[in-house]
Amino acid sequence: MMLSDIEIAQQAKLLPIKDVAAQLGITEDELEFYGKYKAKLSDELSARLQSNSDGKLILVTAINPTPAGEGKTTTTAGLGQAMAKIGKKAVIALREPSLGPVFGIKGGAAGGGYAQVLPMEDINLHFTGDMHAITSANNLCCAMLDNHIQQGNELGIDQRRILIKRCLDMNDRALRNIVVGLGGKVNGVPREDHFIITVASEVMAILCLASDIEDLKRRLGNILVAYNYSGEPVFARDIQADGAMTALLKDAIKPNLVQTLEGTPAVMHGGPFANIAHGCNSVRATKLALKLGDYCITEAGFGSDLGAEKFLDIKCRYAGLKPNAIVLVATCRALKYNGGVPKADVSRENLEALKKGIANLGVHIENMRKYNVPVVVAINRFGTDTEAELSFIEEYCKANGADFALSDVFGKGGEGGIELANKVVEACEKPSDFAPIYSLDLTVKEKIEAIAKKIYGASKVNYTTAAEKAIAEVTKLGADKLPVCIAKTQYSLSDNPALLGAPKDFEITVRNVSLSNGAGFVVVYTGDIMTMPGLPKKPAAHSIDVNAEGKITGLF
Repeated sequence: MMLSDIEIAQQAKLLPIKDVAAQLGITEDELEFYGKYKAKLSDELSARLQSNSDGKLILVTAINPTPAGEGKTTTTAGLGQAMAKIGKKAVIALREPSLGPVFGIKGGAAGGGYAQVLPMEDINLHFTGDMHAITSANNLCCAMLDNHIQQGNELGIDQRRILIKRCLDMNDRALRNIVVGLGGKVNGVPREDHFIITVASEVMAILCLASDIEDLKRRLGNILVAYNYSGEPVFARDIQADGAMTALLKDAIKPNLVQTLEGTPAVMHGGPFANIAHGCNSVRATKLALKLGDYCITEAGFGSDLGAEKFLDIKCRYAGLKPNAIVLVATCRALKYNGGVPKADVSRENLEALKKGIANLGVHIENMRKYNVPVVVAINRFGTDTEAELSFIEEYCKANGADFALSDVFGKGGEGGIELANKVVEACEKPSDFAPIYSLDLTVKEKIEAIAKKIYGASKVNYTTAAEKAIAEVTKLGADKLPVCIAKTQYSLSDNPALLGAPKDFEITVRNVSLSNGAGFVVVYTGDIMTMPGLPKKPAAHSIDVNAEGKITGLF
């Protein structure tokens, strides 16, 4: 009988985290322990490693996925394990899961099968408390802003133009649009308010882009929270929220060390979504992994049109990172879904749908090549894949001049990723001349259109009146030279989730724009993308339980 992900994880024998750290030359004094199997990496460690040379940087991304996801984290963990099998010193750098999708659709986000990151239950639930700290810091700022208005509003804040939203690390559509301050004078000034999911908050983005605690405090102070009645900006530092917010995040800014099923070190830190945020783990975690290993294997959320684009155009630009190779994960299931097969039927052989949907893979290969970085396609094998389907993908890769490898890390762990590991090592030795897809000197619209046309394949970008007004406001504030972070559906290259495969002659509609001034980018909202997701009709939470002995079931 096939074991579930959580059963595999619960049967694993974990190494004490001090032993995992010792593999990397990290002493116990440089760890801050959270139990036996997880720890935070200290600032002293970061300082000691500054003079170390960097390893090779490998980005794992994917084609457009099905609603269930298609195994980027599994591939990342398995590739790290496979690197160890071929004698390479690799460190994985991953995002932390959000509770929203854990209890919504995914049911867990720490890899799968025999390519998981452990302790799986801890990672998927509360981990080391980083998400809660980010939530608290964000909501402290909101509380201080409302209190400032209640206590006399010395800054003249216009309550109709409050920009910062409260957050919660859970899918809860009922909180998208709310009214606060009801119940009389003592309970505050009534106004419309909103909740977003924690992983879409600017505080999350700031934590992931900050270089140290001083940079963190500066960025938090730069959050644009509102405008006053004169139309002037009000920042978090103006309501004196930055110091206390930083205090709440002083431990959360430190990356976390865990391990894979096979004891490969994994640094997990931060977790912004890629469809509504910038989709990458923290700069601090990635830089630490580069100093600790010969290879750093990191991932970016959803398809390469979202996570990889933002990793390359935002994170790498700010952090001075230059990837040596890109791994593009593809599955028969996702390609058949992109060929029009419903999610319920993607496990059945369907070569006609595969032939139609494989154009999606071609677009992603070509897009990643535009960044001048070697690309390797990882064909992530599922038990329902047929030899005919796998052979078709392999022949397609050959015809398009793309390096590829069949990966079975889900079923076989590191052993199932040896071919992929060897191909990636070879790719890392090839010339790489990374460059972002657009210049910061372009206008906001020119940047949006560069991504929409060069990466998505759109023929035109349309702007609503609200978007036009917001872009003008961003430009007036002098923030038009920042990179852009586009919020878009993950299921399509377009802004319409129903346009699958490789759509052509489609138009993108920008419905609004906002400034994440502390994070350092302009957020661009397209289509019907929501910054607070809702639960599905049958959420994963229905299947998650715990028995009298404290054993959790239902995470997958």
